[in-house]
Amino acid sequence: MGLFNRKGSKATSDVDSVTSRASRTTSNLQSPAPKKTMNGSSTALPTPTFNAPLPPPPDPNHDPATYLRSIYAVRERSKYIHDKAKRNQLVHFDVDSSKFEETAAYLVSIIKRDFAPNYHTIPPHGRWQHFEVGGRARIDQLLTSWPSSVDAQERTRRLLDLFLVSVLLDAGAGTQWSYKSKESGKTYRRSEGLAVASLEMFKAGYFSGDPTEPYQVNAAGLNRLSPGQLAIGLQVTDDNPIAGLEGRVGLLARLADALEGSEYFGSTSRPGNLLDYLLSHPTTETSSVSIVTIPTFWDALTHGLASIWPASRTQIGGVSLGDAWPYSSMPSRPGAQPWETIVPFHKLTQWLCYSLMTPMTRLLNVQFAGVELLTGLPEYRNGGLLIDTGLVTLKAADTKRGVDAYKHNAMVKGQPSMEVVPTFGAEDDVVVEWRGLTIGFLDDLLVEVNRMLKLEGSKKLSLAQMLEAGSWKVSRQ
Repeated sequence: MGLFNRKGSKATSDVDSVTSRASRTTSNLQSPAPKKTMNGSSTALPTPTFNAPLPPPPDPNHDPATYLRSIYAVRERSKYIHDKAKRNQLVHFDVDSSKFEETAAYLVSIIKRDFAPNYHTIPPHGRWQHFEVGGRARIDQLLTSWPSSVDAQERTRRLLDLFLVSVLLDAGAGTQWSYKSKESGKTYRRSEGLAVASLEMFKAGYFSGDPTEPYQVNAAGLNRLSPGQLAIGLQVTDDNPIAGLEGRVGLLARLADALEGSEYFGSTSRPGNLLDYLLSHPTTETSSVSIVTIPTFWDALTHGLASIWPASRTQIGGVSLGDAWPYSSMPSRPGAQPWETIVPFHKLTQWLCYSLMTPMTRLLNVQFAGVELLTGLPEYRNGGLLIDTGLVTLKAADTKRGVDAYKHNAMVKGQPSMEVVPTFGAEDDVVVEWRGLTIGFLDDLLVEVNRMLKLEGSKKLSLAQMLEAGSWKVSRQ
């Protein structure tokens, strides 16, 4: 993974593959305790609009694997890194706190440019917006193309089918791949290109095992998808190569296995049947609107998709933890247990949560309690903002180590030509520290951005809105 250069010597990296190691499990908690921002003020994250009873976090001393696979552990464990960052006591990065307000002001300038004064119109971060690249409302067009006999629940199932597969296909495509839309004739790259490609494949029935029902994803359709068929769908050729084609096919095949015989995905083995599981769950409140708790949703995703992730990652007691990694500078104490060195991120599961909530809310007005448990996504776009603005800087010794690794890697046959950037593996202490501090600073930036925008109470931006209109967007400028 290459990163850690300031703008001007723009960093590139393939952290999607690094951070696409999922998680598992369940839980819930009250809103996080008030946090101190870099300017010293103390304030809480926005209060969720919908409340429902939430279970307590798993007890790490009793069941450390379940705790580390839970959403609660992500912010709680990253807080140790964030606290060190605020004191400029990190192992691998220097922190210039004088750059904090400048970073927030940069985000505010982008948000004002695109949304002022209608900040309430900012959509939450999710896959839906990727489908609208180029200003074309492709999902709305898809919905209107279906006859009125397709009811709202089936429409939602279809979008959940599409969105889940599209998110799983959204690993780093590499620098050479692009996709030319068959509908508009325009060419797209990266996440947006994969979004448009997956949508057009969905409409063509690539993921369905029933030729009379193309607008679905099921186990039968995924099982018959070969590398050659996926290459055709993604327009992959010798002149238009994509990174990780075989890996994508393998992931979809494992998804097919996970869909079959699962209580989460129903008798028809579709991701969209997750809707029925959630709406019928005993923790879901069904009065005037359906209110699903994030821990219930998280549990369904982490358990339902557990078998699709590599088992060769960090483990506790033989249980694979997914996107969770040891960090050398976690607090130590006499008799500390192995789990206490581990920091979980579960980036892809969080990305799925953000992305799948939107269709359920827009089409069926399903609401979610406990959204504040989700964190900013610890990946190179959000984390790169902190480097680009000079808020954090990689220390000299690690820079040298990363550049040496880049030079060694560049000698491997077939590597793409790119600028010299420090290179580290997903498990490297540098990357774990960088991702942990990203989560904490995104929370701080949300508070400061709302202060600068003079937004209070229910008018405050949510974290998902700031990600969408600010920290993630600036990486595309």
